[in-house]
Amino acid sequence: MHTSNPFRYFKTSPEIIRLAVMMYIRFPLSLRNVEDLLHERGIEISHETVRYWWNRFGPMFAAEIRQRRVERMRSLIHWRWHLDEVFVKINGETRYLWRAVDHEGEVLEAFVSKRRDRRAALKFLRKLLKRHGPAENIVTDRLRSYGAAMRDLGNADRQQTGRHLNNRAENSHLPFRRRERAMTRFRRMRSLQKFAAVHSSIHNHFNQERHLYSRQKFKLNRAAALAEWQQLLAA
Repeated sequence: MHTSNPFRYFKTSPEIIRLAVMMYIRFPLSLRNVEDLLHERGIEISHETVRYWWNRFGPMFAAEIRQRRVERMRSLIHWRWHLDEVFVKINGETRYLWRAVDHEGEVLEAFVSKRRDRRAALKFLRKLLKRHGPAENIVTDRLRSYGAAMRDLGNADRQQTGRHLNNRAENSHLPFRRRERAMTRFRRMRSLQKFAAVHSSIHNHFNQERHLYSRQKFKLNRAAALAEWQQLLAA
C-alpha cells in the first residue's frame, strides 16, 4: 500500500492520468494518437505530457499489478512455463528480449540482454525463479543456452523441447511486436527493458481470453479489470 499520494502535486485528476497511460500502453497508439483521442473527449494536453505520465506512472502501475498477481499465483502450482527470446533492433544493433509465459499465456518475466548465451539465460532464469518459484515443466526452443543454464540450476530434467510445443510463447510475442511498430522501435536497452516490463503487466491485467468465455462472462471480467485499474495507487 502507498503511504503517500503520488498524484499530490499534479493539477490533472488521477482518472485522466490513468486513462492516458492505459491508452498508450494497452493499445498500439503513438503519443500523438493519445493526445488526439483525449482532445476528442475535451481533454487538452500535449503528447509530451503523455510521455511524462507514462514514464512516471507506468512503472508504478505495473509494479502494483505485478505484486498483486504474484501474491495470488504463489499459492498455485506452476504447471508449465514457456520460454522464448525475440530479436529487437536498437540503433541498428541486435538485442534479445527474453520472455516467459505460463500455460495460459500470462507473461511472467521480460529480460533484455546483449547476447543470448548461457550467462544471459542463467540470469533470466534466476530472476524468473526468484519471483515466481519453480515450475513442473519448462518448455524452450533448441537454443543450447537454456540447457546449459538449467544444468547449472539443477533442473535440466524439467526442460522440454519440441517443434510445436512452444507455440504459446511464440503467440505471446504478437502484442509486443504490434506495440513496437507503433513506437517506431526503441533507442536504448534501458527503454526497452522498462517498456517490456510495464507492457507485459498491463497486458496481463486486461487480457481476458475472451474466446474462452461467454459474452456475459467476458463483460463482467472486463468491467472488473477496469474497476481495479481505476483504483491503482489510490491513497
